[in-house]
Amino acid sequence: MGIMTRIRENKKALGGGLLIIAIIAGLYFWLRDPHPQIEPGHISGEGLKQSTTYTAGQFTLEVVNAEDKSQLIVRNLADPNHVVFSSLPGKSLAGTGRANMAIHESRGSFTIEEEFEEICTDQIVESISERKAPDTILIRGSFVCPDDSRIAYQMRFIPATDTRMLVEVQAFEKSNRTFLFLESSEEEGYFGFGEQFTYFNLKGKRLPILVQEQGIGRGAEPITTGANITAGAGGDWHTSYAGVPHFITSRMQSLMLMNYEYSVFDMRKDNYTVVEVASPRLMGEVYYGKTPGDLVTAATEYTGRMKALPDWLHKGAVIGMQGGTDVVREKLAQLQKNDTPLAGFWLQDWVGQRKTNFGKQLWWNWELDKDRYPNWDQLVADLNEDEIRVLTYINPFIADIGDLKDNIRRNLFEEAKDNGYLIKTQEGEPYLILNTDFHAGLLDLTNPEAVAWIKSIIKEELIAVGSAGWMADFGEALPFDAVLYSGESPATYHNRYPEVWARINREAIQEAGREDIVFFTRSGFTRSPEFSTLFWLGDQLVSWDKYDGIKTAITGLVSSGLSGYSLNHSDIGGYTTITNPIADYHRSKELFLRWTELSAFNAVFRTHEGNRPEENHQFHSDEETLEHFAKFAKVYTALFDYRKQLFEEAETLGWPVVRPLFFHYPEDRNTYNIHYEQFLLGSEILVAPVVDEGDTTKQVYFPEGQWVHIFTGESFEAGKDGLTKTIDAPIGTPPAFVKKGNEELLTKIQEAIK
Repeated sequence: MGIMTRIRENKKALGGGLLIIAIIAGLYFWLRDPHPQIEPGHISGEGLKQSTTYTAGQFTLEVVNAEDKSQLIVRNLADPNHVVFSSLPGKSLAGTGRANMAIHESRGSFTIEEEFEEICTDQIVESISERKAPDTILIRGSFVCPDDSRIAYQMRFIPATDTRMLVEVQAFEKSNRTFLFLESSEEEGYFGFGEQFTYFNLKGKRLPILVQEQGIGRGAEPITTGANITAGAGGDWHTSYAGVPHFITSRMQSLMLMNYEYSVFDMRKDNYTVVEVASPRLMGEVYYGKTPGDLVTAATEYTGRMKALPDWLHKGAVIGMQGGTDVVREKLAQLQKNDTPLAGFWLQDWVGQRKTNFGKQLWWNWELDKDRYPNWDQLVADLNEDEIRVLTYINPFIADIGDLKDNIRRNLFEEAKDNGYLIKTQEGEPYLILNTDFHAGLLDLTNPEAVAWIKSIIKEELIAVGSAGWMADFGEALPFDAVLYSGESPATYHNRYPEVWARINREAIQEAGREDIVFFTRSGFTRSPEFSTLFWLGDQLVSWDKYDGIKTAITGLVSSGLSGYSLNHSDIGGYTTITNPIADYHRSKELFLRWTELSAFNAVFRTHEGNRPEENHQFHSDEETLEHFAKFAKVYTALFDYRKQLFEEAETLGWPVVRPLFFHYPEDRNTYNIHYEQFLLGSEILVAPVVDEGDTTKQVYFPEGQWVHIFTGESFEAGKDGLTKTIDAPIGTPPAFVKKGNEELLTKIQEAIK
């Protein structure tokens, strides 16, 4: 047996061993049932003695009393037959409880354990009344606990508009949990919840919502177990940078929590869903609409809507590059040789580059490294002359590199530390958070002086040196045991932190008088669409898998758009590269080519070298790849006018640019479980990217209508029941289709790639 054969066998054995460990661990937790089902209790009381309808604005609360099976049903006067939401007959609509919560953090990943001391879900309705100024339906009563003690509560239903209604549940004693129990059905689909990377339809799942690192692997083995063993950073199927407590169902029901506290949506039961909030007060909005588009429009009235991107950003590719001035000029020449349309060069290493055990990372001291980028001003000017913008990078961490980097001019860590701008430990010291193999302090965004300081950094160190945009990275790592300047609880502020980080970036741009600058964020929460100019999906593995690879980039797009993340995209080729004796994750040529194809039909077309650039296939790795990349940059550019229409829909309606098929075909049940297999760009382009290694055909589901293949001209017509066909899909000819009636758009794309 040769050396390489033995190595392969050892890898296989080690990988199998880790997989066995993972299976045993999973079986243990399954048998232990760490997440017991919270069940609705009984509902009774004087307020339910007779069937009555109460009205507030355009909404009604109907009390149905049938043989002691009382039910509460909310409707909208515009469509009295449609149920906005309801309780189960004879069961409680709300409940309360008390739980202990243990939170474990590692490098921005969080594990939460709940242990309930008391669950009180029998609901007594003592009274229901209508009130004016504002219009309100008020329920008062008490929740009954297992020991027969009672906890007083009130529920308020207050219309915000004709399509939005506030729902509030307030428990008044010793509680720190609130529950809503919403009637559901076995066939119902649940969609949305911000960026969800594993599933599109969440029916049957228990989904925790907490902003955090998505993890490395997220269930793919053996890498997830390896990441957990070495760094506690493997993640799980539900971990997300930008989970949002919001859903839309196939029955056109929708709810958005307004709470910032940790929440859970338990959809495991066929006939009801449990909404849990780690607070004695649950605040949310429910929405009325006839279509997913109506519901997204209503929800984004609350979340805020994303502004249309400036023209310069989507006139061509944004090239993620590192290496310095000469490297940029060299790669520019290669791209121009192939007539590649370019919008910008994203130079994340503008601050200089360090090597860590994870790969190539940055010096987190936000100033230009003039040695790495000599003649920076001339480089920026030359690129701008060719209508190519320069983008950079920043995050809310500050690292102490005074003794590590020779050419530092300004030690931002010392400035922040001396002025009290960093979050603190319980002992009053700067809270240093481990990232790979170095520590950094996190800005305290509750401190007005810290906010003014970091805005000045953005204006003086980024904008003033010519940045037309940047990645505003991180935002998910606020520890739950930190001490904040404002005295606020980190348990509440944790999910709010990425919203505030985005708001600060936007305000700095506005204060500089530069509305054409674009920053892109990966972490977010409910109100992030109001502040972020662009999202990206974070750090996918450079792999084909459905847990953390290319497939999750598509699932993340189609899910997040339903929660207002209308302008979103991924790193072409993925980011996370792993070199390990057990299993390597290196970007292959085929993966890069396929990821390039699907990204041509996204809001933004941007590359990333990954954390280990030399171990990944890049756009410049060979001539064939350069030509392929240029071809699909031209496809992307040909869609410029069409995308501008979609950007307008995002700004005025809140609609996503990339859409699940469910968005436009909600009555077609076949669309409920289509996520990474296919997506829509707007309403007129259907894309079925190849996302499995080695595949040269693709099974495509066509919803109702006539669809014309962009690259072959072949036409396919589907009736109301849809049509499934196997389509040839060699590299360079991905299955992408324009809906009949868009001949001008089809011609423009075809001419661009002749």
